[in-house]
Amino acid sequence: MGIFDKLKEPVFIKSNSQAESQLAQLKKLSAKCDDDLKEEIEQEIKILDAGIFGEETIKFELKNSHMPMYVLHDLYLEHNGLTAQIDYLIITRKLIFVIECKNLYGNIEINSNGDFIRSFSYGKHTKKEGIYSPITQNKRHLDLIKEIRLDEINGFLAKKSFEKNFDNSYHSVVVLSNPKTVLNAKYAKKDVKNQVIKADQLIEYIKRTNQNCEFIARNDKEMKEAADLWLSKHKKSEVDYLEKYRNMIFESAPEPPVIIKTEQRKEDNTKETEKILCPKCGAEMVKRTATKGVNSGSVFYGCSNFPRCRGIINIK
Repeated sequence: MGIFDKLKEPVFIKSNSQAESQLAQLKKLSAKCDDDLKEEIEQEIKILDAGIFGEETIKFELKNSHMPMYVLHDLYLEHNGLTAQIDYLIITRKLIFVIECKNLYGNIEINSNGDFIRSFSYGKHTKKEGIYSPITQNKRHLDLIKEIRLDEINGFLAKKSFEKNFDNSYHSVVVLSNPKTVLNAKYAKKDVKNQVIKADQLIEYIKRTNQNCEFIARNDKEMKEAADLWLSKHKKSEVDYLEKYRNMIFESAPEPPVIIKTEQRKEDNTKETEKILCPKCGAEMVKRTATKGVNSGSVFYGCSNFPRCRGIINIK
């Protein structure tokens, strides 16, 4: 740390999350669809809401840490066909923390094999289920970070030095953000136990880990350079819920219909008819009437390949 360093508080150089815009898309769709589809969309809204709440809990802890750090929220990386959606990347004086946020309902047990088991009660019953290990998930994030940096470093010795120090420089942390969740990790191995904490333990964990690290502290300029480096690698992740549900609600078709004129002969009289083809798969469209939702009674063209194809053309 330099004598001219002035940074005393956390700096968020990327604080927004795409989850908010995704949530707005889902709420817009929910207002338009029928009851069956609404139930599916409402479930997705709940999942996104829970994720946003969990990440906001961590953001609150970081903002009130009074620690010099740079914070990147919702960082999306792509490299050699692999991707990583990182909830928080935190650059501190000595270390970089890669945080996976989990706002899990119920209590979490980590057994001696490193398995994550969630239990929750309903009435007089308790249900237990295994969940995908967030430690494994975050390990893949770190592997991608390591691969990105190795591809940028020139020189055999420089690469070897980076590989040697990587595990000490980048720390994986799984943060359970639901304050009601009880964590039981008494049988977990030490290296697993040390990677899972509650949200209210995060700042103390960052402080303690930095204090126990023997690395030379970064100055303000070096911290900013490290943050800018990873910010420059962020890609916009296009998760378009409107596209996912586009053909399940009665919206205008994305492409104009293809109309083919054919001739039919009946009692030696020739007349011209029209076939409307699906803009998605090319099959013939069939005139139908909506029976559910706000568009009940509306007439539209639906793909004859339904349900394999959900192409729709509204009749205005």
